[in-house]
Amino acid sequence: MAVHRTVEPSTSELGTFTRQNANTIHGHALACLVAADRYAHIEHEIKPSLHAGDTVICDRYLASTLVLQRLDGVPLEFLLDLNADILMPDLAVILTASPGLIAHRIAERGIRHRFHLDPTMPGREVDLYAETALTLTAKNVKVLVLDSSNATPSELAAEIADTLPDPR
Repeated sequence: MAVHRTVEPSTSELGTFTRQNANTIHGHALACLVAADRYAHIEHEIKPSLHAGDTVICDRYLASTLVLQRLDGVPLEFLLDLNADILMPDLAVILTASPGLIAHRIAERGIRHRFHLDPTMPGREVDLYAETALTLTAKNVKVLVLDSSNATPSELAAEIADTLPDPR
């Protein structure tokens, strides 16, 4: 089975612009850019890979949107409407940890975006990912929530591999 790895924002020109400007473009405007990139990403990269029989693994997708854009003040309903016509994942994996451990990891690796400047962000992020898991489950998406606090990357990868749907 071939695996195609990808990321959002994508590596396209629009995705690169979105990633480079995510610290200066906020709220609804950023949510619209992320969604526009996602629709193009689905059309030009994800669907062709799936049609070729590949398994597609995307780092960041709808779950990340439903958390990060909400941290930016965008209502859930707007985000769901904006992403209403996307290709839903067969499996959404959400890695979590305690807010204190998340804050520690951010401090160790350094601030990568403006959300890391807010000391309340780790707790809010954990809560929003829990809500997002319920939202995706209600949309018939299989969701795997893994606590990464005490697990090694290899242990997490094995648990994810064991949960992957059978190839079609």
